[in-house]
Amino acid sequence: QVQLVESGGGLVQAGASLRLSCVASGRTFSILSVGWFRQAPGKEREFVAAINWSAGRTYYTDSVKGRFIISRDNAKDTVYLQMNSLKPEDTAVMYCAARTTASPITRVGGYDFWGQGTQVTVSS
Repeated sequence: QVQLVESGGGLVQAGASLRLSCVASGRTFSILSVGWFRQAPGKEREFVAAINWSAGRTYYTDSVKGRFIISRDNAKDTVYLQMNSLKPEDTAVMYCAARTTASPITRVGGYDFWGQGTQVTVSS
């Protein structure tokens, strides 16, 4: 089992920045990748970014490229999502998730363990 705890969400104005953190515990040696997903009201959960746990390769959805940066600190078992130039359409509950099998990295179904989520609200 892997446990994930997100933090760092909040209410900000458009153009501001937030940094989210995701701390992993438990069988962290089994993690292949950690991803960030978001779910806006009335919408399906969607992929935002992911990072390979060992090699550090990163992946982003097109709408956040150039604005969001995913990174990791393996010594702290923590993954960060630096979100810059936030827009009202970024408003959502942000979830981090851990992938322990070689499943599609951008798909919700590819992840085995999920955090409880943290709310990000961007006002115009």
